[in-house]
Amino acid sequence: MSRFLLCLLMLSAATWPAAALAQAPRPDNSRLKVEVKRIEVDAQRMYEVSANAVVQAAPAAVWKTLTGYERMSEFVPDLSSCRVLSRNGNEVILEQQGTARFLFMSHPIRLVVRAMETPMTSIDIDLISGDMRHYEARWALTPMPETGGTRIVFSSRLMPGFYVPGMLGTTMIRSDIERMMGAVLARIDGQPLPAVAK
Repeated sequence: MSRFLLCLLMLSAATWPAAALAQAPRPDNSRLKVEVKRIEVDAQRMYEVSANAVVQAAPAAVWKTLTGYERMSEFVPDLSSCRVLSRNGNEVILEQQGTARFLFMSHPIRLVVRAMETPMTSIDIDLISGDMRHYEARWALTPMPETGGTRIVFSSRLMPGFYVPGMLGTTMIRSDIERMMGAVLARIDGQPLPAVAK
């Protein structure tokens, strides 16, 4: 379900055919920590997500990947398109389309979200309209001076606008977040580090 979601991001959300997924190399997620739990907010149940990892890339390279919204469908699983509808300073309005999958069913998803950028530091995302009852997310970047790398933290609260089985929902979302984050980390790792000014 949240395969798309997390791309929401852009967050963090091309539909990959099953055959392509089976052949695609699986990213190394050993450095990735993901937690998903069901919570109750204002008498409504939703999912709370927290994921973090450290990459060797500098914050500028990470930022370039996370804000390259219109290229996200190239590497985020189940995100078929992400396009910028408008930009006003640090506010970016995005339309994202993808597919949520559960067992033998698939559900098309369309979202319009607002991304508020704090350059090289964070991206805060909130839902404007679409196939979710609630969606908010945050990408936060922390430089790691001792290694020259970056800690990436993704956090989100979400409530799908369609049925998700309670007992399986947490496991499904965790799996999807791991896939999405793994794809983002793999993309970041594939980028050269930016040149250091001398």
